[in-house]
Formats: sequence, structure tokens, C-alpha cells
Amino acid sequence: MTSNQKNEGEGNRTAARRYNKDTKEFIDSGAVEDSAKKAREAVDGSEGDALKRAEEEGRKPARK
Repeated sequence: MTSNQKNEGEGNRTAARRYNKDTKEFIDSGAVEDSAKKAREAVDGSEGDALKRAEEEGRKPARK
């Protein structure tokens, strides 16, 4: 965070607007189907086990 950014607290509207804009641009670009196909191939292919382990790790609580 740079010094010229103000803390918007929980529910950062600036970040939400940026995310929504970027998501809309991605959808409008027509790359969704290609990205989905690549993701399916990765999960079903040789990367599948590593991706599943990473997902399981990401689901673990941050603290014990």
C-alpha cells in the first residue's frame, strides 16, 4: 500500500470496482472458454494431483 492510498476498511469499494471492471473485461474478451478448457486439461492431466493437494492445503485453517 502506498502512502497516497487511504484505508477504506472492510469492504474496499475501490478494489471491488477494479475487480468488477477487470472481470467484465475478461468475460468480454472471449477468453473464458479457452481458459476453462486449459484448467480442465490441467486438472485432468499430469498437474491434477498437485492442484488437488494445493486446494486441500488452501482449505486448511490459517491457525491451529
